[in-house]
Amino acid sequence: MNEYEGKFIVIEGLEGAGKSSAITLVRDYIEKHTGTKLVCTREPGGTPLAEKMRDLVKIADKTDPLCDEAECLLIYAARAQLIANVIKPALNNGKWVLGDRHNLSSLAYQGGGRGLGDLVDVISEATLKDFKPDLTLYLDIEPSLGLQRAASRGALDRIEQQKLDFFERARSRYLSIATEDESIHVIDASQAMTEVHKDIISALKAMPWLS
Repeated sequence: MNEYEGKFIVIEGLEGAGKSSAITLVRDYIEKHTGTKLVCTREPGGTPLAEKMRDLVKIADKTDPLCDEAECLLIYAARAQLIANVIKPALNNGKWVLGDRHNLSSLAYQGGGRGLGDLVDVISEATLKDFKPDLTLYLDIEPSLGLQRAASRGALDRIEQQKLDFFERARSRYLSIATEDESIHVIDASQAMTEVHKDIISALKAMPWLS
C-alpha cells in the first residue's frame, strides 16, 4: 500500500468491459464524498511524451510492425513518465488519483496475452519497485462479449484487433492475480450496467478511507 495522503484508485478490464462509464461513476462518487477534484490519468499516456508512446502502441504500421518486446518497453516507459511527472506528485500533495489502467494491464496483456511474463516482471520491478494502487476495480468479462461491445463502438485499434485467444490469456492472468491480491476487487461486467454500478459503489463503500 502507498504511504501517501492521497489515494490511487485504478479501473481495469478487457476491451468492452465498460471502463469509461465506471471511471465516470467512481470519479463522481469520490469527488462527492471527499469534496476534492480527482486527478484522472490513462495508460499508456497521461503526459505529452507518454501520449506519443501511446500512439506508437495503438496505431498499427504494416511497414514496420511493432514487436511484442518493443510494445512492452514502450508501455513501461510511458508508465514511468506518468508516475514520475503526474501520479506521485499528485499523491504527495494529498490529491486522489483515478487511473484508467495501470501495471495490472501489463501483467495481463503483455505478461499473459503476449507470453512475456519474465520480461514484464523484470521491468515492473525496475520501474515501480513497491509502488501500487490502493484499490483496483477489475471489470471482468468474457473476451468474446467484450470484443462484440468494443466493435460496436467503431474501428478497433491495434490492441483491440488481437485474436480471441490473446484476450483469453489476458483474462486468465487478470483473474489469477486478483485471487492473490486483496486490493483488487473483481466486478462482474457482464451484468446489466445498473448492477455493475451497484457492485462498484459497494466496493467503494467497503474502503475504510471512504466510509
